[in-house]
Amino acid sequence: MAEVLQLLDVGVRRGGTWILDRLNWSVDVGEHWVVMGPNGAGKSTLLQIAASRLHPTTGSVRILGEELGAVDVAELRTGIGWASGALADDVPAQESVTDVVLTGAWSVTGRWREAYSDDDVRRADALLSSWGLAELRSRTFGTLSEGERKRALLARSLMADPELLLLDEPGAGLDLGGREALIDALGRAVADPRAPTMVLVTHHVEEIPPGFTHALLMRDGRTIVSGPIEDVLADAPVSAAFGLPLRIRRQDDRWTASSAQRAFPLESARL
Repeated sequence: MAEVLQLLDVGVRRGGTWILDRLNWSVDVGEHWVVMGPNGAGKSTLLQIAASRLHPTTGSVRILGEELGAVDVAELRTGIGWASGALADDVPAQESVTDVVLTGAWSVTGRWREAYSDDDVRRADALLSSWGLAELRSRTFGTLSEGERKRALLARSLMADPELLLLDEPGAGLDLGGREALIDALGRAVADPRAPTMVLVTHHVEEIPPGFTHALLMRDGRTIVSGPIEDVLADAPVSAAFGLPLRIRRQDDRWTASSAQRAFPLESARL
């Protein structure tokens, strides 16, 4: 299979700390990966590299067949869909929902002097409809709820018909209903044979949509284990990644996690 993403001995150093340390990882066409690990594991840093928004201190990175550091990243980014909280901070609050999605065609935030074709406008309209945003098209980004913002950024991430789609904690900040609606939408997207290769960063196995095929577990900037999702999301490797005995279960293509430690009786707890 063709590689969409390849990291060889990648390290990222900030000050005297290695955020990523000799990390190796490859993602092939048609695979859909979930990246998990505790806070500080390096997940978001890894995704920024995959999005060509950060260059590593050491090692080499190939994205969509191009060597990072030897390619025009502005051109490369048109093949990469990216949705994250960091991107939401860059979107002007007064930007219309339509323009939030439309500007994804140029991988920019905020309308400026770029030109859009009739095909671009039709694609933006179709994405607004498919993500349940048609009635919000004239609203400004700053007036949207958290769930609406997430859906707008996901629609935007697909605007350029990317080969690689990167999702950084799309369920963060959502209530139960909003989270489940998002997971259902992502599950339907994964099931589409035209779907791009996806990489999802999350803290919670409950947020993994159906259809994801592979998983990468991280801790302290290093790989704990990676491979087919049914092999990686097991008690021992997930417990090692999070530093706590955990039980991982799968039912109807959804995952759950619970502590394997014996709970203290309520009457013995000291408040």
